[in-house]
Amino acid sequence: MENNPTYLFVVAAALVDQNKNILVQQRPEGKPMAGLWEFPGGKVEAVETPEDALARELKEELGLVVDTQALSPVAFASEPLGSKHLLLLLYTCHEWTGQPVNLEATAMQWLPVEELRHLDMPPADQPLVQQLLLAL
Repeated sequence: MENNPTYLFVVAAALVDQNKNILVQQRPEGKPMAGLWEFPGGKVEAVETPEDALARELKEELGLVVDTQALSPVAFASEPLGSKHLLLLLYTCHEWTGQPVNLEATAMQWLPVEELRHLDMPPADQPLVQQLLLAL
């Protein structure tokens, strides 16, 4: 490879409620891929572990308190993203404190995992849905 890619490390959570529904949120206008549905999460900062980053992102985006011990790695995706290369780590989470509040996204909804296949999602999220079907 001629150029070493710049990696973008992103974490996301499949929050699973007692009915095995998954929370997804819609990307807001003004952000790349606006209008697409995604799992909550975000970028890993240089000083963070992926689990710490995900707990922080869930607090910022949804107002939830999540113990990093409640995060279980389930899948990852690798996807070119412009001049960077995205590595998306997906975790499942069944326990948190608080009720999700839509603080940053355009909308959010709880859906059975089977219905996630019909959503318009970013390319990196789509293979993760298949892994969730197998994991849940």
